[in-house]
Amino acid sequence: MARGKLRIYIGAAPGVGKTYSMLSEAHRRIERGTDCVVGFVEHHSRPRTEVMLHGLEEIPRREIEYRGSVFTEMDVDAVLQRRPKVALVDELAHTNVPGSRNTKRWQDVEELLAAGIDVISAVNIQHLESLGDVVESITGIRQQETVPDEVVRRADQVELVDMSPQALRRRMAHGNIYKPDKLDAALSNYFRPGNLTALRELALLWVADRVDEYLQEYRSEHQVSKIWGSRERIVVGLTGGREGSTLIRRAARLAEKGAGGEVLAVYVSRSDGLTSASPKQLAFQRTLVEDVGGSFHHVVGDDVPQSLLDFARGVNATQIVLGTSRRKAWQYLFGPGVGATVAVDSGPDLDVHIVTHEEAAKGRGLPAGRRARLGRARTVWGWLAGVVGPALLTLLLTTINTDLGLANEMLLYLSLTVTAALLGGFLPAVASALVGSVLINWYFTPPVHELTIADPKNIVAMVVFVLVALSVASVVDLAARRTHQAARLRAESEILSFLAGSVLRGETSLDSLLERVRETFVMESVAMLERASEVEPWTCTGSVGPAPASRPEDADVDMPVGDRMALALSGRILPAEDRRVLGAFAAQAAVVLDRQRLQEQADRARVYAEGDRIRTALLAAVSHDLRTPLASIKASVTSLRSDDVEWSDDDEAELLAGIEVGADRLAHLIGNLLDMSRLQTGTVTPLIREIDLDEVIPMALGGVPEDSVVLDIPEDLPMVAVDPGLLERAVANVVENAVKYSPDGERVLVSASAIADRVEVRVADQGPGVPDQAKDRIFAPFQRYGDAPRGAGVGLGLAVARGFTEAMGGTLTAEDTPGGGMTMVLTLRPGPGHEPVVPEVPASATS
Repeated sequence: MARGKLRIYIGAAPGVGKTYSMLSEAHRRIERGTDCVVGFVEHHSRPRTEVMLHGLEEIPRREIEYRGSVFTEMDVDAVLQRRPKVALVDELAHTNVPGSRNTKRWQDVEELLAAGIDVISAVNIQHLESLGDVVESITGIRQQETVPDEVVRRADQVELVDMSPQALRRRMAHGNIYKPDKLDAALSNYFRPGNLTALRELALLWVADRVDEYLQEYRSEHQVSKIWGSRERIVVGLTGGREGSTLIRRAARLAEKGAGGEVLAVYVSRSDGLTSASPKQLAFQRTLVEDVGGSFHHVVGDDVPQSLLDFARGVNATQIVLGTSRRKAWQYLFGPGVGATVAVDSGPDLDVHIVTHEEAAKGRGLPAGRRARLGRARTVWGWLAGVVGPALLTLLLTTINTDLGLANEMLLYLSLTVTAALLGGFLPAVASALVGSVLINWYFTPPVHELTIADPKNIVAMVVFVLVALSVASVVDLAARRTHQAARLRAESEILSFLAGSVLRGETSLDSLLERVRETFVMESVAMLERASEVEPWTCTGSVGPAPASRPEDADVDMPVGDRMALALSGRILPAEDRRVLGAFAAQAAVVLDRQRLQEQADRARVYAEGDRIRTALLAAVSHDLRTPLASIKASVTSLRSDDVEWSDDDEAELLAGIEVGADRLAHLIGNLLDMSRLQTGTVTPLIREIDLDEVIPMALGGVPEDSVVLDIPEDLPMVAVDPGLLERAVANVVENAVKYSPDGERVLVSASAIADRVEVRVADQGPGVPDQAKDRIFAPFQRYGDAPRGAGVGLGLAVARGFTEAMGGTLTAEDTPGGGMTMVLTLRPGPGHEPVVPEVPASATS
């Protein structure tokens, strides 16, 4: 059975028209004769969306009872049984009610697709799992309902439903999205122009990347090698020289001239790992290209021009930026150079820019050595085997005076040549071949003791001997070099793999990284040095080991990182090939140091911002919420003391009652401020003892009208281990908040129950409720729902209640009330003698 196709409408925010577009597409398909049904579509009482449901077949929803309320979800079995060609399933990131077939709605969609049913769905950009942190930093709201990115990426079609922030806000103002009572709060919070603009950019970029993936897949499937200039991609070829900065900046200016331009810097290193590039310059250029919004790439290839062109065509680049050759005039005898070769082979679809710079024609320096370092001891033994070995073999053969034959004698000398190649490399082997050929000619080829050869056959034998000796020496030396290089590269790859793994794991300790450097390179000490400018002294920002160097000049090895940082190692001199790996460690150490400082600055800024926010909110409270009851008290006292008016007994009683109400209100506000101050300074010390809830909770209801609360506290509840005073204050604040937001005529239910190893006190109201993403935020200090307070208060009640509850070892959380509203749940610890209550589980639940 063929898998169904998935089409997803994605938008930046609710209300842009995703569901409307889904329904419009359904009508178009029905007009073409396609069997299309509505699996689940929520119109949210939006008139225009509701009208679009007319004429569409809707699969009846499945009813699920949960916590005393009945909810409806998509009936997957009914859709599978109906088996339409296309099913509409809205809100892809939705979490199903417990008891549903699947936990998430996207899992329901996967079942329909597996059954061969095409699905049309919709999702907002903020519900993608990978963007959760980004969306939270923009909006301040953490999305609880998410869908894995891979689910959306696997969709056969992804269509963006776009709308400008201004148009979306106008649509909201016209009442097309939310009801009027929620309009002001939405426009001033989540739907602010800045939030909508940022979310719109996220949506556009995500869809653009997905389109780019589609394009790359198409080019790969159809083997399209020709470059399609859908947008400017500029590849910068770097050599590790100082001219790289000029090339990167020039490429950035070229990218700015076209919409959506992208800069990709690439450095090509040879496969043998030998390079003359400066690690310091490469590290600086990597940082520079990332600062201009580009990306850095490292490519391995022995043919540099071809590797550059392959990379450019692989990323669908439109331009290549290269620097003018640093060769001197005589060096062009060895070839035309990278720039000229790339320009000739680039073809008509790839532009090549040759940029002049200050390093042009100054020479490239001597090429890097091609021979692997074998160590002094092996080199000496190689020369001894190549030069002294043939002499000793000649002495042995002439002393024994045995006629082995010219062929056998040549094989003996050839074995010495192979030995010299294994020990010392190519040059000792060449010396062995030359010395051996001379000795054979002098001692064993007639006429002996003369450098002449009488028999032409012996001439051929000598020539073959020299050629075979040189060939074998070359092959053996190459194999030895490759083996040595493979071992080094494997060790380097393991080290770099560990370094990359530490970055992915988020390890940010500078000391642990420096200790790893010390262990890797067998050093006595390692220090990270830094200075403010070139004339300032060096300071040590981190070190491991005894007596670390205080200056780069004092260290055995120093690796610069930029202009003002250096990694100083003491203990031994490192060979040149080790500096490449050391450069990676040095660059990572600089990143770790910068990250630590940024984190410290962010922590300090967060503390300062929180302090400023609390001070600002406190000033606002003092200037408004505290002055209001003071003004009422002042007015009543002034009226009573007035000699111009003779007040009746009822009037005096009313004014005195107003003074009492204002004083109580003022005392409550000041009490909350003082309690919050105690929590902020950590001076709350609970005195825990066992007590019955029915002794505390009734006392907490003194601040609310008698007919506004229904109390349900069973007599058989176990005692709880709490501080009675703190619990009373916590319950009082929660109940007062619930009464404040309850509709007129609706009473708040305060109930308690024992569940397993805890006791819960639940305060349920029938008010407007709070969205899931805002439930944690209402417990922050100076927060009031919708920034539209009803009655008095500075937004501290729930913050104080949670602080007191947690100080006693309990928790305070918010849940939705079935049928609408919000329920506050205080979880408390029972007394030590309480046995856990085992809930009864229906037999059907375990069968």
